[in-house]
Amino acid sequence: MDPATSRPAVVIDNGTGYTKMGFAGNSEPCFIVPTVVTANESSISQPRTSAIKTSKLLAQHSAGVMADLDFSIGDEALSRSKSSSIANLTYPIRHGQVDDWDAMERFWQQSIFNYLRCDPEDHYFLLTESPMTPPESREYTGEIMFETFNVPGLYIAVQPVLALAAGYTASQCEMTGVVLDAGDGATHVVPVAEGYVIGSSIKSIPIAGEDITLFVQQLMRERGELVPPEDSFDVARKVKEMYCYTCSDVVKEFNKHDNEPAKYVKQWTGTKPKTGAPYSCDIGYERFLGPELFFNPEIYGTDFSTPLPDLIDKCIQSAPIDTRRALYKNVVLSGGSTMFKGFHKRLQRDLKKIIDARVVASEARLGGDVKAKPVEVNVVSHPIQRYAVWFGGSVLASTPEFLTACHTKAEYDERGASICRTNPVFKGIVFAYAAACAFMYSLQEATNSLKR
Repeated sequence: MDPATSRPAVVIDNGTGYTKMGFAGNSEPCFIVPTVVTANESSISQPRTSAIKTSKLLAQHSAGVMADLDFSIGDEALSRSKSSSIANLTYPIRHGQVDDWDAMERFWQQSIFNYLRCDPEDHYFLLTESPMTPPESREYTGEIMFETFNVPGLYIAVQPVLALAAGYTASQCEMTGVVLDAGDGATHVVPVAEGYVIGSSIKSIPIAGEDITLFVQQLMRERGELVPPEDSFDVARKVKEMYCYTCSDVVKEFNKHDNEPAKYVKQWTGTKPKTGAPYSCDIGYERFLGPELFFNPEIYGTDFSTPLPDLIDKCIQSAPIDTRRALYKNVVLSGGSTMFKGFHKRLQRDLKKIIDARVVASEARLGGDVKAKPVEVNVVSHPIQRYAVWFGGSVLASTPEFLTACHTKAEYDERGASICRTNPVFKGIVFAYAAACAFMYSLQEATNSLKR
């Protein structure tokens, strides 16, 4: 018996902004770190004792042959970049797709050995990918995992399928629904029927968490807030995460802020990174205008003007007709950009308005003789939606059926990286997955109630 099958699988959810990593069976990831890599100052500014040594170091650096301590990731990389003038940050993932495979390999190396502190040869691995990932990207992932880290087994799961199962409760175990996955670099609307992604109906929008951060930064700059330029993006991101919320009516919200500024306008205090002098600034309209980009994107730019509820409706209407009612009934939120207060209520209200208007128009065309059956709209929000994809992967990797779906090292040696192009979802796994998710979710709820 393979000893790796008796150990928990490693689950890594690589996102554009943050990476969640941990072991299967846990209800929360062990680490949530920014997806960023930087070369340390020691590896860039080596002593140039001779021309031969210098050329050798440059050749090694350009070839990507670096020692473990020559680069860092996550918060450590961000702090090093601020304290060093020559440390360059590299973001391996852009808009949900891997953009720099060398940096991605280094990121995985640090994640496995320095954060999770495990031997990759002793654990099966579950990695995630966005729904629009090309097959060639899966092959590159398989090559790195099997060749560099020599993992015994690998499964590459589609993020929306995992997020859909993470929204389960004990009374709702369905593998049919629409997943709104809004992260830091990409926002996708993905319909899933019986555990299978309806690829032809996937919709995506060029608005995500990073765009909201930039919009908040722009509003604060235009208002003349005295935030240091080198610190403005980080301040905007923290303002977005701590103070932003979704309002039901923008005009009423403007009036609230104008009539009672002491109640609604917040204060941000910080320290200038170069001089150490304190500064403060007001946080006003950007508190609700940031998340409003999802519902009125024209306030940010003219490139895209379709509101998110309309996009979800178009996605469901393009799906097979026999799945549409089930899709409207189970709209699951996933990703940190869906965590704004009141987001799910606003989305459900606007989506319901679109459907009700369509029903009224249909009845009017028929002269009122035929009454349509009401369409139930339900937007599922849950406490773990920030890392819902990772939680779903943790549950899937803890089921016995998971090992049968993984691609093994022996299969890779026999057939090559092309085996990673497809990662099937079996019926048995789907139903075992549903039961396991229901149990894990109830366990998480019990843990949260005990903490409160």
